[in-house]
Amino acid sequence: MLTIYAIQRTEKGKSFNRRLRINNQCPGVLYGINKSSILLTLDHNSLFNLQKKTEFYKENLFLLINNDKHIVKVQSVQRHSFKLKLLHIDFIYI
Repeated sequence: MLTIYAIQRTEKGKSFNRRLRINNQCPGVLYGINKSSILLTLDHNSLFNLQKKTEFYKENLFLLINNDKHIVKVQSVQRHSFKLKLLHIDFIYI
């Protein structure tokens, strides 16, 4: 299984997410049934390289959030329309 490293964040909103993208980071969220949502900050370059692999979308992934391991799947990925950039990613608990 692929491993993705993330940092939990408390800030939310359009301006904060824009600042993340300027600093080469990608905002994300982890959610699931009967579990609270967790806002995430991920490294854009490592995430962009991982998403080129087919197992990124098909298999379960390890998501390490502040040294807590979660088994997740990619729910959705938002991309920029003409730049090679990821705008946002959603993960769902397994």
